[in-house]
Amino acid sequence: MSIIEKISTTIIEIPTIRGHVLSMATMLTQTAVILRIRFADGSEGIGEGTTIGGLSYGVESPESIQSAIEDYIAPLLLGRDGDDVNGAIHLMDRAVRGNRIAKSAVEIALWDGLGKRKDVSVAQLFGGAVHTRLPVAWTLASGRSETDIAEAQEMIEARRHNIFKLKIGKRPVREDVAHVARIKEALGDAASIRVDVNQAWSLADARWGLKGLQEAGCELVEQPVPARDRAAMAELTRGYEIAVMADEALNGPEDALSVVRADAADVFAVKVAQSGGLKRAAEVVAIGQAAGLGLYGGTMLETGLGTAAALQLFSTVETLKWGTELFGPLLLKDEILAEPVGYSDFCVEIPQGPGLGIALDESKIEFYRRDRLRRVHALSAE
Repeated sequence: MSIIEKISTTIIEIPTIRGHVLSMATMLTQTAVILRIRFADGSEGIGEGTTIGGLSYGVESPESIQSAIEDYIAPLLLGRDGDDVNGAIHLMDRAVRGNRIAKSAVEIALWDGLGKRKDVSVAQLFGGAVHTRLPVAWTLASGRSETDIAEAQEMIEARRHNIFKLKIGKRPVREDVAHVARIKEALGDAASIRVDVNQAWSLADARWGLKGLQEAGCELVEQPVPARDRAAMAELTRGYEIAVMADEALNGPEDALSVVRADAADVFAVKVAQSGGLKRAAEVVAIGQAAGLGLYGGTMLETGLGTAAALQLFSTVETLKWGTELFGPLLLKDEILAEPVGYSDFCVEIPQGPGLGIALDESKIEFYRRDRLRRVHALSAE
């Protein structure tokens, strides 16, 4: 057996290449919790827990993620068989309520360790990859039409992205629709345009907004109204041809089933961390598939580590009609992987090799650590 011998976390902070403007915050840095699990046989698994905009996006913060792992989850898992990933998931779910991102970080590290010991990819542990690369969107989030148009044209010319998601919701709805229309008109058929409102609109605003976005040629609107308002999401889904995507409304398979029952979305934005880990994200995928909904590989703007984990899962999904937005590493000024995730020809490449298929650049982890003190749980004193 591969006994779990040691669990440690490190918080890192990496500047973004530009301000990332959301309806609820403007991000200038991204903070990630990097997790390591060491096993008694000498193997190691790595994971990541990342959220967006501190506590402005959801109920977990980098600090709470670290505390949940160090103070509550780690003591449960030390001394257990690391190959028993399902058993660990069951134990975490029984002993720790919520805290999906923290649980996801731990689970990713367990799958990574298992894959390395078995000398297979995490994708193979989920049935095997059916893709070696996936379409990847880029988010335009400067808030300025001219800036976003220039950035998009540069991306198209470089063949890096031709799918663009605009972050809106911070300004009056009519101004946002005009902003999207200017960008769509400038890019024409060379690009697919989608928007993410991050729950910022009322139902009245959303009715006007979806009508205007549809007329402007926008293809999809993500979470236009508050996640809890299933009735409003259902009305918008029925009322317009533009696709309506659930995001913040999806916190695991239970929410996915609730959204399906309410007919409250055309598309699922499936996020590994928000779902509670790779296994629960796979369950969200299965529910979406069974209901005939479109699927989209979402991101919490993870580093290359969390991005690689998501890619391992999404590579096993036969049809991702709306592609992915796993561009997180490209938003950061620096890379923490020894070999970065690859992006070319409008796609992101699935990392190859055992486990997640990636390794950390230890010098970068050390450089971007928030502090110099690592908190460690271990079976024996060191």
